[in-house]
Amino acid sequence: MGETDKSYWLLSETSGIGETRDPRLKRGLPVFEGFRWLSAGWRDFWIRPAASLAYGIGVFLLSVAFVWMLVAFGLDYILFPALAAFMIVAPFLAIGLYEKSRSIEEGRRIGFASMLFARPRAGAQVFFAGLLLCMLVLLWMRAAVLLYALFFGVMAFPGLDHIVSMLFGTAYGWTMLVVGTAIGGLFAAFAFAVSVFSVPMLLDQRVDALTAMGSSMKLVWNNLSPMVAWGAMLLALFAACVATGLVGMIVIFPLLGHATWHAYRAVARSEGTG
Repeated sequence: MGETDKSYWLLSETSGIGETRDPRLKRGLPVFEGFRWLSAGWRDFWIRPAASLAYGIGVFLLSVAFVWMLVAFGLDYILFPALAAFMIVAPFLAIGLYEKSRSIEEGRRIGFASMLFARPRAGAQVFFAGLLLCMLVLLWMRAAVLLYALFFGVMAFPGLDHIVSMLFGTAYGWTMLVVGTAIGGLFAAFAFAVSVFSVPMLLDQRVDALTAMGSSMKLVWNNLSPMVAWGAMLLALFAACVATGLVGMIVIFPLLGHATWHAYRAVARSEGTG
């Protein structure tokens, strides 16, 4: 091996460039590792549970107020896209839960006030990340409105009482469901990839928001099978929250917040970055 080859090999080992990186650091997590993360999140939940429950109640009240505002101002036609968009900004809302799990990991005590005023090591970059996620939400909402207009033109939204019959009882409705699911799936995949680990990383490391989002995408891609399974678990538990009129958010949101911290730590360690 020549000097150039040796230099490139060393660079690859330390920075992840090329294909010679130790394969044990990539894609080494079991597919259903998410159950272990949920178990670890459940343990964190029951360490000073009042703080996690209070956090969950706060998110529940915020969600109910947002839904009420949409209905009260006649914006119920974006309710379903808004519920889907909630999962985009959820990692930012869960930063206090990450802080609690990090404190438990480091052997520190933490109260509810400390969770609300967590101090990310990346400083104000975490708010820049939140702004980018909010912009992604606005883009998704606009896409949803345009999709409705594409299939139903200027027809007024029939209201929540008639939306099921409109979607499942007409050919246009079925077509919009198929196309909307495909487009929404692309949005969801991208949003999940850039957000799932970026906020925990900004809390844990001194990096900028764009680097954190890019790193999050890399971590997801390099652990694709367990992360797809994890995304399915998140979706199922969020669906349970919606099915209970968002009441399930009181327990499920803190559980997922704590579990996501453990997911970040496990995936980052598997990549040699944590």
